[in-house]
Amino acid sequence: MRSKKGQHVVPSGNNWSVRRAGASRASGTFPTQKEAIEEARRIARAQKTELYIHGEDGRIRERNSYGNDSYPPKG
Repeated sequence: MRSKKGQHVVPSGNNWSVRRAGASRASGTFPTQKEAIEEARRIARAQKTELYIHGEDGRIRERNSYGNDSYPPKG
């Protein structure tokens, strides 16, 4: 199990927030989803964690990994 947690881009009223998994407060709030994704991607790369992008309905629509994969992909 990883100790680091991923970054989530989630809707927040008319804005979009970047929130670390399990955090009660947002790392930042942005007027557009694109701006929130750019910030969340920067944080995820720096911390080598996952990035989860949620749609307006709150469901995860995209996921990216910026960490060290725990196993090689099967192929």
